[in-house]
Amino acid sequence: MTPKSRDPQASLLPPPVSTPADARKLADDMLDIMNALLAVIERETELVRAGKIREGMALESRKTELSRRYVDAIRQFKTSQVYMTQSTPDLLTALQRHHDTFRAMLQVNLTVLATAHAVSEGIVRGVSAEAQRRATPQTYTASGQRSAPSRQHMSPLAVSRSL
Repeated sequence: MTPKSRDPQASLLPPPVSTPADARKLADDMLDIMNALLAVIERETELVRAGKIREGMALESRKTELSRRYVDAIRQFKTSQVYMTQSTPDLLTALQRHHDTFRAMLQVNLTVLATAHAVSEGIVRGVSAEAQRRATPQTYTASGQRSAPSRQHMSPLAVSRSL
């Protein structure tokens, strides 16, 4: 088995760029994809910050499609990096600068999503603890200490993940 036949994605990728025009087209495509993905990510961040989770979730399919295209472009870029480094270093530098900005914006989005997740998890845990506290009989041991709730009084909290 040849190395190329082991990777099912290898046959799906366009060949590495070999002309300055191809390098420019690849860079333009990457910039377009990153800009479109950034727009979706920024909108998602705004919606999540505003507490509009359902509207933010509606962007998922667009974000997934753009992410797939971004990964494909990165794969092609990796196969073309040697040529671009030698033939179009200024284009490569501009692309790297834009990619650094892209990563920073992505980090902001991930932070907002992680914060929303932590807050919602804290709320669910708080509701569960309060429900358990109310459902558990308040009894005391012979020494006057509060008794630990028995397992029979513990009931799980069911949460629907669909909004």
